[in-house]
Amino acid sequence: MSHVDELVLIALLVGAVVAPRLGDRWFASVEGLASGFAGRKILVVLVVGLTAIFARLTLLGLLPVPAPEVHDEFSYLLAADTFTHGRLANPPHPMWMFFDTFQVLQHPTYASKYPPAQGAVLAVGQLLGYPWIGVLLSMAVMTAAMTWMLQGWFPAEWALFGAVVVLARFDLFSYWMNSYFGGAVAATGAALALGAFPRIIHRQRARDSLLLGIGAALLANSRPLEGFVFCLPVAIALAFWLFSKTSPTLGITGPRVLVPALCVLALIVLLTGYYNWRVTKNVFLFPEALALQQYENMPLLAWQPQNPPLHYSNPQFEDFFSVRMRSRYPPTWDGWKHRSWQRCGAWWHFFLGGALSIPFLALPWVLRDRQMRLPLIQFCLGAAGLLAVIFFEPHYAAPLTATLLLLLVQAMRHLRRWSCNGRPIGIGLSRVVVLAVLAGVPLFAVETIRTGPQDEPWSVSRAHMVKQLESTSGLHLVIVRYGAQHTVDDEWVYNAADIDHSKIVWAREIPGRDVQPLLSYFRNRNVWLLEGDASPPRLEPYLGR
Repeated sequence: MSHVDELVLIALLVGAVVAPRLGDRWFASVEGLASGFAGRKILVVLVVGLTAIFARLTLLGLLPVPAPEVHDEFSYLLAADTFTHGRLANPPHPMWMFFDTFQVLQHPTYASKYPPAQGAVLAVGQLLGYPWIGVLLSMAVMTAAMTWMLQGWFPAEWALFGAVVVLARFDLFSYWMNSYFGGAVAATGAALALGAFPRIIHRQRARDSLLLGIGAALLANSRPLEGFVFCLPVAIALAFWLFSKTSPTLGITGPRVLVPALCVLALIVLLTGYYNWRVTKNVFLFPEALALQQYENMPLLAWQPQNPPLHYSNPQFEDFFSVRMRSRYPPTWDGWKHRSWQRCGAWWHFFLGGALSIPFLALPWVLRDRQMRLPLIQFCLGAAGLLAVIFFEPHYAAPLTATLLLLLVQAMRHLRRWSCNGRPIGIGLSRVVVLAVLAGVPLFAVETIRTGPQDEPWSVSRAHMVKQLESTSGLHLVIVRYGAQHTVDDEWVYNAADIDHSKIVWAREIPGRDVQPLLSYFRNRNVWLLEGDASPPRLEPYLGR
C-alpha cells in the first residue's frame, strides 16, 4: 500500500467516524441485495468459484499465463509431468550429474522432493492443456471451499463477505494464482476441515465427517507439518465434544462421525507410505526429508544445532546450500528474532494489509467469544509452529488462511456493532473496509499496467528459448554455462520427467568434469551452448564436440 493509499484510507476512516450514515440509502440497498443473494447458499458457493475463474481469465491480456521462475515451481512441474506419464517417480538417469538441480531428487529416483498434492493439481492442468489451468481450478475450488466453510460458522451474508475478501485478496493478483507454488490446495484442505467441524457437532452427518477426512488428507499431502499442527486442535475439540454431555451417545455418533473420517485417514496413510516407497524406497522416509539429508544438511527446527556443510560438484550448489542458506538461517537467538520479525511482516502484508487490519480493532471482543476458542487456539498454535521452522514463505501458512478468515469475519461482525454517543460508527467503519477491499482490485490492475508483469527477465528469456527450440527441427541438448557472478535463483537446468524422449534436454557445464560422456550419450541431438549470465542470455551452437 502506497503512502497515497494510506492517506486515502485514513481519510475514509475519519469520514466513517464523523458521518457513519453517509450514503446510507445506497449502501442499505446494496447490502439488502447481497443479503438476499447470500441466502441461496449452494448457488453462492458455485458463483464465487466460477467468478474466480472468469475474473482471472479476463485479466490474461494484463497478466498472461505465468512463466515458472523459482526453483520450487520447476520441481512441482516435474511432479506434474511425472504423474501425467502414469508414474509416481522416474528411474535415475545415467547422466544425472549433469542434470542435478535444486529441489529435485536424482537418487534413488528422479522426482520432485515435494508432497504430491500440488503436482497432482498441475497434472490435471497439463492434461487439460497447460499446468496453469490446474492452478486456476484449484484457486476456484479454494474460494468455493472457504465460502462453504464460512456458511457453517456464520449467517449467510457474512459468509458472502468472506468470499468477497478471498476473491479480491487472493484470486486475481496474488502469487498463489500467478505462479505454480501452490497454497490453494492446503487452504482448501483447511477450509474443508474447519467447515465440517460445526456441521458435525450440529448434525452428525457422515458426509461432513468424510469432508473432514478429505480436508486432512489434502493437508497431509500439501503441507504435512503445518497440516498436522492445524488438525491437532480440531481433533482434540472433536474428542472433547464426543465425550461431553452435549453429544449424543458414542454408539450413535461413532459410525456417523468417526468411521468415515478414520477410513479416509487410514487410506491416506497407506497411500502416503506407498508414495514414499516409490520415491525414496522407504515407506517412512518422506522425499523432502531425503532431500534435506542429501542436499541441505540443515536443521528443520530453530533450536536444532547446525550441521556441517556438504560439498558439491558444481559451484551453484556450493553457493546456494553452503553459503546463502547458512547465512540466511543462522541457528542463533538473534537470527531467530530477525527471521520471526520478517515473517510476521511478510505474513501481514500478504494476508491482510492495511484495510483488512481494521476489523481487528475489535480483537478484544473476539477473544471473549466462546465460538472463537478453537480458531484462536488453532491460530496461536499454527503461528508458533511456523516460527519454530527454519524456512518460511507465505504459502507455508496456507492452512491458517481458513482460520484467519474466521477470525476476520467475526471481528468484522463485532466492529459493525460499535457505536459512540448513539452514532453507529461501526457501520461506517465496516463499509469502509468493504470499499477498500473492492477498490484494491482496480488499484492492483492500474499498478500492473504501470509497472508491467513482474516476471523475472531470465524466466521470460527461458520461456522464449523453449518456444524457439520447440519450433526448431530435431532434438536438442542445451549445455548451460554460468559465470562467476551467477545468481543462483536464475536456474536454467530443469528437465521433463522422460529426459531421453524430451524435445529439449538441459544440462549444466561442471568445471573440471568432462562433458564428452554427455555428448556421446546424446550424440543424435543438436547441441547448444547457453551463456546463462550474458545480457541477454545467448544461445549458440556448441563447438566442443
